[in-house]
Amino acid sequence: MNKTVKNLFLLFLASLLFSCNNTNTVEDYKAFNIQQQGWKSKRINQFIGDINYTATEVPLKYYLYKNLGKNSQKIDSIYTANQKERVIEIEFQHVDKKDLLLQDFTNKNYEESVKYMAFTIVKDFTVVTSSNDTIKCSGINFERNFKIAPFKRALLYFNNINPDDTIKLIYQDQLFGNGIIKFNFKEIPLKL
Repeated sequence: MNKTVKNLFLLFLASLLFSCNNTNTVEDYKAFNIQQQGWKSKRINQFIGDINYTATEVPLKYYLYKNLGKNSQKIDSIYTANQKERVIEIEFQHVDKKDLLLQDFTNKNYEESVKYMAFTIVKDFTVVTSSNDTIKCSGINFERNFKIAPFKRALLYFNNINPDDTIKLIYQDQLFGNGIIKFNFKEIPLKL
């Protein structure tokens, strides 16, 4: 009898270890899958003058994974609560890799250009959905690279967009003076 209890306990312990190990394997697989999908596939370039404007739609689950790590339950929960949000990366780069915030390109001094990118440029972006709704940009995160990288990059945030809608990003270029620039994301957002 004592030997049977011991065997049952070992069997229980082995199944417990296997189930814990299996959970990590599932988490690792989901993380690997998200990493492999990436998000640079939805990139649109517009060349105007000497400036390359690039807009890239960032799948929300990928954005959450990069900021929260491998916790798929937390990612799924946050995604469900925020599935009407869209994140778009916007990047500006001069063809000769010059610093675009210099007065030569913006007609502002360098400090004013940085402030414009960090705070005011948010007013220059809107999204038109396939449902014909016009959504203003709700926030921006300007990535300061302190002249190390040859580009300027920011993340744009938009609210209340149906997850199945396609979007068109409209940028009214007040900073470099190149008018209205449109980025048409024709595909439905990636679901990872």
